[in-house]
Amino acid sequence: MKPFRAFYQSTVGKKAIMGVTGLVGVGFVILHMAGNLQMFLGPRKMNAYAAALHGPLAELTLLVRVVLIVAVVLHVTMAVQLTRLSAAARPVAYKKKIPQVATVASLTMLWGGVLLLVFIVVHILHFTTATIDPGGWRGMSDSRGDPDISGNVIASFRIWWVSAFYIVAMIALGLHLFHGAWSSVRSLGVAKPSANPRERRVALAIAVVVWLGFTMVPVAVLAGVLR
Repeated sequence: MKPFRAFYQSTVGKKAIMGVTGLVGVGFVILHMAGNLQMFLGPRKMNAYAAALHGPLAELTLLVRVVLIVAVVLHVTMAVQLTRLSAAARPVAYKKKIPQVATVASLTMLWGGVLLLVFIVVHILHFTTATIDPGGWRGMSDSRGDPDISGNVIASFRIWWVSAFYIVAMIALGLHLFHGAWSSVRSLGVAKPSANPRERRVALAIAVVVWLGFTMVPVAVLAGVLR
């Protein structure tokens, strides 16, 4: 236990944990995006997919949720602890701080992360527990008796402020993914020093694809493509 405790308490250990949990999150959002895109295959396909997650794949779904919750808790905890350690190392702030190498993604990690935490809670209450039901779709079923997830998505995203909230959150997710995926592989020692590292280009590609994949659904509903 002592080596593990020493690793956990070290800055290197905290960055490594943050990197691993961040990559777990990246993997999850890619799978989740792929599932959401079944909206474009029609209501029957989307509802069947949702029913499978809570039927034959219920145990796997539960395992994924537990792993994801643990990863999110550890990720946020490490972020808070590393921020505090950084502040403690420099109790007197810079009179003028000029970032030498920074991007919009890196500069918005803190507030983007806070927005994503709020989004995760709202998203679960909206589409998982149906505690929040802006579209008035709670309890509705399709022709086969499965919960009408597709109808809930369309009814919700027809409301402009619901779509706006999701679209803004997906911008934050894209920025967070770009910087997070890139910094995660650096923290784990995978990325090697380079003027134009391949891992950074991969992180950008992942961020753009995930942002586009999630954003397409509310935009398509607002545009009348999905009905």
